[in-house]
Amino acid sequence: MKEIKEKHSLAMRWFHWVNFPLLAIMIWSGFLIYWANPAYDLKILGFKLFHFFPKGFYKALNIPFHLADGMAYHFLFMWFFTINGILYVIYTVLSGEWRHLLPVRNTFKEAWLVMLHDLKIRTDLPVQGKYNAAQRIAYSMVILMGVGSLLTGLVIYKPVQFNTLCNILGGYAWARAEHFILTIGYLLFLIVHIVQVVIAGWNNFRSVVTGFEVVQKKEQK
Repeated sequence: MKEIKEKHSLAMRWFHWVNFPLLAIMIWSGFLIYWANPAYDLKILGFKLFHFFPKGFYKALNIPFHLADGMAYHFLFMWFFTINGILYVIYTVLSGEWRHLLPVRNTFKEAWLVMLHDLKIRTDLPVQGKYNAAQRIAYSMVILMGVGSLLTGLVIYKPVQFNTLCNILGGYAWARAEHFILTIGYLLFLIVHIVQVVIAGWNNFRSVVTGFEVVQKKEQK
């Protein structure tokens, strides 16, 4: 027998769906800014394996020559991104949602089992609550990444005014590199997140939209 069960509150859904376009705008505008000084390579033992990013990447996405637009969008929407993130953290603390999000003792072990299940190597899935172990780790990491993006972004934006913070982060050059690495982290997270949504199926996606999911109710004997 099936029943409809509430899974996500309106606030959680609001923060999720507001954050998605905000993060997309921040990444896009960040690329517009980074294009003006694409300084980073992926190297192993001194050998360059990949340059961030090939010229074809910028041409295909029509990124070149939009530095001023990128800075305008980035500096405007960073406030909305920050406010939404702060409100989200406050809500999770006050509502008790943090209990479902933060990793616990067996989280990292169970996350490995979840990954094996998603790869179809393991058939059974560890017992999970509102979020599985992999989601607990991923969502907690995103919160920390958001804090990191805010701090490194402030240093890049106002290195003189935030001189102390700049020194803590290793200087302006390191802060810029850390900001870039976090951006790549967001992209990887979004890719994995979308894949997991597809694997989880329609019922899981519907719960993030409506707040409810359809579950199989155990029949009483």
